Amino acid sequence: MSRELSNAGRRGLRGTIDAHLGSRDVARVIYGAIIGLALVVALEDHPPAPGAMAATVAGAALAVGLAEAYSEVVGAEARTRTKVHGASLRVLIMDGAAVTFGASFPALFFVLAAAGVMDTDLAFTLSKWTGLGLISAYGFLAARLSGSGLGGALVHAVGGIAGALIALKALVH
Repeated sequence: MSRELSNAGRRGLRGTIDAHLGSRDVARVIYGAIIGLALVVALEDHPPAPGAMAATVAGAALAVGLAEAYSEVVGAEARTRTKVHGASLRVLIMDGAAVTFGASFPALFFVLAAAGVMDTDLAFTLSKWTGLGLISAYGFLAARLSGSGLGGALVHAVGGIAGALIALKALVH
């Protein structure tokens, strides 16, 4: 997913993580994860079958990733009054791929549920909590990397949109 991950063998895991955290991919993975989480939370009360849920999440993730790439290309062309091509186009496509990855991750749990590895309720639970965990981990790491102490980083991690989505769902139902 991340362009930096291709150099993992040369830098080791810590170097790969550091490169990823310094990339534009972080924002896009988080953005996608929030969209995926919102979709899972919205469909939980009246869920389709696990296979249909996997396809819904994956289809929505692809649509959002393509929308990200397309809107960035159109915006860049309008801003610069030139065609986007070559390396610039590849960067924008990879940005869209990072959004797609973040949004599509919950589909994995519904594929497993469709295969009978777990039930649909567990797929929803894992989708919500891994989404919240991913978004919170990024928030925590960003706060620490920007100089926040442990307490501030913990507040930053749990004060995010993912927690708000799950809290809203709990309050509404």
